[in-house]
Amino acid sequence: MLLSSLMAIAAVLIMGVISPGPSFIYVARNAVARSRLHGLLTALGMGTGAAIFSIMAMFGLERILIALPELFTGLKIAGGLYLIWMGYKIAKNASKPFSVTSESLSEAHSLLGTWRDGLLTQLSNPKTALVFASIFTALLPKEIPGYFYYIIPLMAFVIDAGWYSLVAILLSSKRPRDIYLRLKRAIDTISSAILVLLGVKIIFTAFQK
Repeated sequence: MLLSSLMAIAAVLIMGVISPGPSFIYVARNAVARSRLHGLLTALGMGTGAAIFSIMAMFGLERILIALPELFTGLKIAGGLYLIWMGYKIAKNASKPFSVTSESLSEAHSLLGTWRDGLLTQLSNPKTALVFASIFTALLPKEIPGYFYYIIPLMAFVIDAGWYSLVAILLSSKRPRDIYLRLKRAIDTISSAILVLLGVKIIFTAFQK
């Protein structure tokens, strides 16, 4: 029974993580535009965010957000604004030429900053927290064994970090990078527009009853 619960949660998390969204866009862009290492660190940030969401969900985040709807509204607005800010940053540099030398990469963004941005991008959509909470409410046993509080966050981290690491590895090879360099302005403009639209959508839904 306990093993089946873990397998069911893992299956749902896998199906969720492979759906394209702001996290996918940001990992893909870092892997193609910066380096494989930057893409992998972004993936680790995403995995860390997933682990945090899973811990929060297991401690009853859903009940807290339902009891305090203003908190959920505030989190959605903050998350939407963060995505808009990320889109603005990408759009601002869309027309600037890009060099792929290791020196320019290190100057462009530190590795710690890359991990941090991956984490914040993952945490920018509080709706994901409710998704985790809903999944766990439906699939966890009534009496949660103590070791689940260690296994499930680790499982969430491995699934998210693993998927996005695969994305980073596949998209950081020479051919995708050459394509990006040729189409940089268009790709960055589209990526920034998607992030801004997602941010606006999150903020808009925050005011819907």
